[in-house]
Amino acid sequence: MTQTHADYQLSQLDQLEAESIHIFREVAAEFEKPVLMFSGGKDSIVMLRLAEKAFYPAKIPFPILQIDNGLDFDEVGETRDRWVQRLGVKLVVASIDDAIARGIVIDDGKTSRNRLQTPTLLNAIEENGFTAAFGGGRRDEEKARAKERVYSHRDEFGQWDPKNQRPELWSLYNGRLHAGEHMRIFPISNWTELDIWDYIRREEIEIPSIYFSHQRRVFERDGMLMSETPLNPLRDGEVVTERTVRFRTCGDITLTGCVESEADTLDAIIEEISVARLTERGATRGDDRFSEAAMEDRKKEGYF
Repeated sequence: MTQTHADYQLSQLDQLEAESIHIFREVAAEFEKPVLMFSGGKDSIVMLRLAEKAFYPAKIPFPILQIDNGLDFDEVGETRDRWVQRLGVKLVVASIDDAIARGIVIDDGKTSRNRLQTPTLLNAIEENGFTAAFGGGRRDEEKARAKERVYSHRDEFGQWDPKNQRPELWSLYNGRLHAGEHMRIFPISNWTELDIWDYIRREEIEIPSIYFSHQRRVFERDGMLMSETPLNPLRDGEVVTERTVRFRTCGDITLTGCVESEADTLDAIIEEISVARLTERGATRGDDRFSEAAMEDRKKEGYF
């Protein structure tokens, strides 16, 4: 039989990329004032790359929003600044310290900065009038995030109700909002951690150096290796040692652990991740260990 047309088939990464780019364009066309939430970690950097491709050769038509908890790794901030400068995108920084000074949040000395990010974020969304906020959440990360839709509705208080989300049959999204409400958008919902790393390798994306193995002074706490820092004083019985480690995720330096690893290249990281049995949040994020439903509780309040 004579072949009448070429049989084109996209790779898995190409399909994921196309879906994410479609979502970025849909939101930019549908919502009045979107923003991209940016933590400086690998997922949000991949989101920036996808947004760059979605609107190229024009500039990204919305700002990026970072919630500054004052406890980020220096390498993360340095990488963020290089991306912002290269893309020429507007950066909006909402500082927890500023929110405390303005009385938006109350620092009682017991609540982690991670929890204080939520009211700071909600205030930034309200003050700037953002109607849609892109997030880098993936369904494979954690049980609560597995419940998310691509378009995740938030009420006038910024809260999420997992039982009251809209159907998304045939990838059709309902973006209708009432006054005061906004939508969280998750373009990489269907990606896995391994997909993210494959994409970083393929696109040669710059990420913070702490994702690669390096020597670091660490101590063990609650089954995790934590960085030695004046921000995280040692407790009785904790001993600092120097080990070869890397980070699988970036966050609050007082709550984000690292893993022992010799993976100092993208190929080595991909090989390591391909046999991992714990997601990056489950393995190294102390803020997800407070309770079985810690992430879902925070998301209901308005967390990322």
